[in-house]
Amino acid sequence: MSKRQLSARIEPFDSYWQAPEDVEKGYSSFRTYYRHNILPHLPTDRSTEILIVSAGPGYLVSLLADEGYTKVRGIDSDPEKVAHATKRGLPVEVETAFEYLEAHPASFDVIVGEQELNHLTKAEMLDFLGLARNSLRPGGLALVYGLNGANPIVGAETLAQNIDHFHTFTGYSLTQALELADFHDIKVFPLRLWVFWKNPLNYIGLAATFLLELMCRALFALYGKKNKTWTKKIAATARRASP
Repeated sequence: MSKRQLSARIEPFDSYWQAPEDVEKGYSSFRTYYRHNILPHLPTDRSTEILIVSAGPGYLVSLLADEGYTKVRGIDSDPEKVAHATKRGLPVEVETAFEYLEAHPASFDVIVGEQELNHLTKAEMLDFLGLARNSLRPGGLALVYGLNGANPIVGAETLAQNIDHFHTFTGYSLTQALELADFHDIKVFPLRLWVFWKNPLNYIGLAATFLLELMCRALFALYGKKNKTWTKKIAATARRASP
């Protein structure tokens, strides 16, 4: 099976890119972020079979394993990142996303995309979502995320600051993409940054962003807009239809 040549070059979709310069420190910082933003949206059954796409050094894989999930695996195309996971005994393999999903139909209960969908063109994104749907068992859950274009402060900048960002989302357009890929029961939710409660400054950040988002809601309403999410990133869960 030949490897697909995706459009992103500097930050390829097949590989996780958000790790800090000190990769090892990320295991604690991202653990907090994932516990707040991702864990509540996953099934509570610890025997659920979960695939993490673009898992990088295995930050999310590590958290889920520590939380008692027994059937978690990750894939990432970058051997150097996977080496960090291997050193920790985490089940992360060197694989490319599209080819791996294509080779594993109806194999997982949950698929989590760790790379932002913005790193795919719209055609590539719909292709990826279709492959993810087919790799889920009936009733299976996909969790994906992307940059929020509705944020009036950083929305335009997040698109322009990276040559590999091809588009941004709102809650509505993220729902559209998942519907076009034949997903159902779609739920959009914010990914919040200020969740590191050990640092008192994060409470200030949380309060400030809450006030800004309240202001955005009022301003958007004046223009007849119904958008409800202004975090830098937004995510969604969606299900493959049951038979």
